[in-house]
Amino acid sequence: MQGSENSRDKVVLAYSGGLDTSVAIRWLQENHGLDVVAVSIDVGQPPGDDDAIERAKQIGAVNAYSIDARDEFVEDYIFPALKANALYQGTYPLSTAIARPLIAKLLVDVAKEEGAKYIAHGCTAKGNDQVRFDVGIVSLDPSLGIIAPMREWKMTRDDEIEYAKDREIPIIVKKESPFSTDENLWGRSCECGVLEDPWTEPPEEAFEWTSSVTESPDEPRYVELEFVAGVPVSLDGDLMKGAELIAALNRIAGEHGVGRIDHVEDRLVGLKSREIYECPAAVCLIKAHQNLESLVLPRDLLAFKQPVEQRYSEVAYDGLWFGPLRECLEAFIEQSQEHVSGVVRLKLHKGGATVVGRRSDHSIYDEGLATYAGGDDFDHDSAKGFIYCWGLPNKTVAKKHRKG
Repeated sequence: MQGSENSRDKVVLAYSGGLDTSVAIRWLQENHGLDVVAVSIDVGQPPGDDDAIERAKQIGAVNAYSIDARDEFVEDYIFPALKANALYQGTYPLSTAIARPLIAKLLVDVAKEEGAKYIAHGCTAKGNDQVRFDVGIVSLDPSLGIIAPMREWKMTRDDEIEYAKDREIPIIVKKESPFSTDENLWGRSCECGVLEDPWTEPPEEAFEWTSSVTESPDEPRYVELEFVAGVPVSLDGDLMKGAELIAALNRIAGEHGVGRIDHVEDRLVGLKSREIYECPAAVCLIKAHQNLESLVLPRDLLAFKQPVEQRYSEVAYDGLWFGPLRECLEAFIEQSQEHVSGVVRLKLHKGGATVVGRRSDHSIYDEGLATYAGGDDFDHDSAKGFIYCWGLPNKTVAKKHRKG
């Protein structure tokens, strides 16, 4: 794997600034003889406690990048998933899952720019993310090699700290948490510790984005979300860019306890996992989008779109984002959004997000047909003939096969 002494091959490392990837810089140098290019990608996670890029260079990275990918994440990953009402197994809004292909894409871009032969990431052998990274990378550039240090080394957290101490690697060791978490604009995931027992109620310390029902405001909060062609464009009448709108809605809905998800899901590596998610904005936007679709899309299109949404969610979850199936499913979904424009009003209260109003210039709801009051435009005389024709096949079968 190693090149000549004066021209070592490069590896691009997905770098978070945490303990694992900080140690990985030196480990890749020592165990694979590679020059390391560290890449930190912002998809909406909280900022670190220091200048992680400068620290990567201090550890030994030959180059380091900090990429703000929030807008790209929203426009090219979150919004397509929103148009698909993407919920894995009908529950999980795919917050972590759809960030991984974007990170893989940006790592490949940097690898091309740097002339690197390898990409490295900090995923473990039991998770979904290793699949999403590995498959995403080979789908974009099959010539790149992939190194996953945590699948190779046998170090515990204490071993990593000792490794860093022995080599004078500058690290920030935070207080050890009983949970493993991941955050981006679309949601926060939490697992491990007591959460591994699916019978145990999640403790309040597992949550950071959402208030408990007992601590949330007693008065409900109403919000209005405007969509244009399936994309949210304003919150309470204020036009906002996607990332800004999602961040604001996360704060508002989270304050009212909206967005807590407790899910036992099927990982694609073959095991079940109990996951806690906080996705306030995602829960609100998907619910609002679904309700707007119910107002403007005809019955047959809604019915056909539902299994497409399910398959789309599975493809995204399974790390096949850059495959032709996702692209084809997305083409259908995109076409379905032509008339999905309008405003939805949500009531946020004590953990619930309830749609209480919706309106659209493209609405195919006809009050004249729906009303039971004066002004009823429905042709009541047609009902008997319709029912005769609709029930005729069953009636014919019953006459033929009835036992008498």
